[in-house]
Amino acid sequence: MASLELTDMQGFLARGYRGLPEASFLLFRIEEPAAAQAWCRSLAADVTPADPKPSTSALQVAFTGDGLRALGFGDDTLQTFDQAFWEGMDAPYRQRILGDDGESAPGNWRWGTEESPAHVLVMLFAVDADTLDARVETVRDGLQGLAETERLDTTSFEPAREHFGFRDGISQPIVDGLSRTGAPENTVPPGEFFLGYPNAYGERPVRPSVPLAHDPEEILPRTDTEHSGVRGDLGHNGTYVVARQLSQDVQGFWTFVTEASEEVYGSAEERHRLAAKMVGRWRNGAPLALAPDDPDAEPRDDFGYHEEDPDGLRCPFASHLRRSNPRDSLEGGPEESTTVSNRHRLVRRGRPYGPPLADDFDVDDMLAATDDAERGLHFLCLCGDIARQFEFTQQTWIENQKFSGLYDDPDPLMGSPEDESTTFTIPDTPVRRRVTDMQRFVEVRGGAYFFMPSLTALRFLGRADLPA
Repeated sequence: MASLELTDMQGFLARGYRGLPEASFLLFRIEEPAAAQAWCRSLAADVTPADPKPSTSALQVAFTGDGLRALGFGDDTLQTFDQAFWEGMDAPYRQRILGDDGESAPGNWRWGTEESPAHVLVMLFAVDADTLDARVETVRDGLQGLAETERLDTTSFEPAREHFGFRDGISQPIVDGLSRTGAPENTVPPGEFFLGYPNAYGERPVRPSVPLAHDPEEILPRTDTEHSGVRGDLGHNGTYVVARQLSQDVQGFWTFVTEASEEVYGSAEERHRLAAKMVGRWRNGAPLALAPDDPDAEPRDDFGYHEEDPDGLRCPFASHLRRSNPRDSLEGGPEESTTVSNRHRLVRRGRPYGPPLADDFDVDDMLAATDDAERGLHFLCLCGDIARQFEFTQQTWIENQKFSGLYDDPDPLMGSPEDESTTFTIPDTPVRRRVTDMQRFVEVRGGAYFFMPSLTALRFLGRADLPA
């Protein structure tokens, strides 16, 4: 396998910047294409590469399909990208694929729609708040041809958690070629996330490309395409970024779980057990498949379901964790299941936003709180094929009420359709337990598909010879 060209990749491809706990994401609309190209030229030198690792701050940049259109790219280029990317997350039939209905429908989003477009995403990470604010102001001072539409701030928790109080960022694939190593069954080829490298099928997928006339300075490497001959390789060392702002109803979640645990287990004191069943882990991150009765066990990601929990008695089939990565529990046996599951993996880079509802995520304090501030997760993930990875996982595993032989069980956190009565089934002996009238505790407030170019491609975007 060819070595990863880390010095040409943006750092976000290789790391989540956990050592830079302060972060802010700026969204821009392109208003003057020529000036915006000049801005790209000036910004290129400030973008942080994947190697070396930054110590105090980092800057990353990505573009939507509408953003590339606004820069002046036509269909001859845009249609070489992933189809989901150039159609956009808010396309009507993608809305159905992703389950974005009711309050989560694009018509209710704050950003990422035709009325409130997100053309450019600038991601800033820093070691402290002062450093972050300084970098934000530097970006704003250097703007040319763009208008800021949103600033999405984040909140840092140590250890990493989301607002329901569960440890986050534990379950991640290991990308072959990066420094982190682990079990072979959790190791995924780089082409699943980084364009230009072999993927899980042993292929190098078609990458975004441009006519040679757009690249007279020969900035981009060349690629020989099947139907259009030699073109400039715009995708090499880049990736796609899925961004969704997910608002979490924290008090609603714990109120529901407390009441439901009385019905299911006969005691409100079992709410942590029921919540763990819904998520698939205890709040500290320990997986139910390995520690069904020990909420203080070690957080781990090196496990399967085929041997440890084939009947879902520990970790229910309907749980969020088991849906988002079935591991070795799909039909066809453990080896085939692992192969299939690994073709739909995501590298997650999300950050929470908003203040915690209670100190130390204490549930009693959450239930008693009167704070109505919005809080949630800026969900961010990387993938090389949006439809096969993110959209497949969302539609076929998370939203699917009949996942793994179930009947009317969508994801217990975010999959309950509007105006439908759904359940959460907990396999048990002698008979299963069922939570009825499930609610949706997560709503989408904005979203878009972005292309994160390599440093070479970013320099090209600032110099591309596009029609006026």
